[in-house]
Amino acid sequence: MEPLDLENMNLTVKAAAAAYPLCEEWRDTSEGSVFHLANMFLFFGFMGGSGFYGLLYLFTCVTLGFFCSTVWAWSDYCTTDSFLWSFALFGACLGQVLHVAYRLRSVSFDKEFQELHNCMFKKLGVSLTHFGKIVACCDGQVHTIERDHCFAIEGKTAIDKLSVLLSGRIRVTVNGEFLHYIYPFQFLDSPEWDSLRPSEEGVFQVTLCADNPCRYVGWRRKKLYLLFAQHRYIAKIFALVVRNDIAEKLYSLNDKAFDKSGHRYDLRLPSYCHMPGTDLEKADVFLQVPVQGARTA
Repeated sequence: MEPLDLENMNLTVKAAAAAYPLCEEWRDTSEGSVFHLANMFLFFGFMGGSGFYGLLYLFTCVTLGFFCSTVWAWSDYCTTDSFLWSFALFGACLGQVLHVAYRLRSVSFDKEFQELHNCMFKKLGVSLTHFGKIVACCDGQVHTIERDHCFAIEGKTAIDKLSVLLSGRIRVTVNGEFLHYIYPFQFLDSPEWDSLRPSEEGVFQVTLCADNPCRYVGWRRKKLYLLFAQHRYIAKIFALVVRNDIAEKLYSLNDKAFDKSGHRYDLRLPSYCHMPGTDLEKADVFLQVPVQGARTA
């Protein structure tokens, strides 16, 4: 068999047509406005804060950024990889937005609990997640006290819970004598709560009576201490708000404390707190400051 003469056969092979146009050179012009808008959304998105609302802001801006990036990549044949990545990241961020929005909806509270969070816990940086655990500890129940009904009776009612007044006004008395009022978003029994250890029991030393229809939320001692054991952060928050409430009540009493001659004295001084009433009236509670230069006998 004779060998083939390839030179005389003049065989030629045609190049296959490219499925996509080839990018032969870099562009000399700037990208379109959609490309710059995408990067602006990404820039502002990564400046988002923490918490649920911070996450919602972050993922919303990032989602819009990757959406704009996807639109920009779709309009250019040479950015197929960029289009695929941008579209995938757009889908992932959109899923995160829906997830965070669902979690925000799931931790929404009734109006009274929302006001409680805004007035007492939000200023301390307590998140809705931690506040949800606090609400769950009281089973989300709000109790009612009718007018002239007592929340606690002196020497009879056991100290078995911690309560916050949501609406109305409570009158505090001891031996029939008026002490002070308790207003909304103040604790009803913070001094009693702070005076006992978890293993101790006691009864109220004052009477708490409703001046008008009141609503309050209460946490049982055992369930609340169990919550404290599981979440130390919540325990520190409650210790702070309870002792702050006690301090406010102490100062309100201090403003109303006068001796027989009409002078105000300080209830925080132990010598006055434990002195019997008859001795207190006889005591000279004010120190005489000597005048400079005065002669002594």
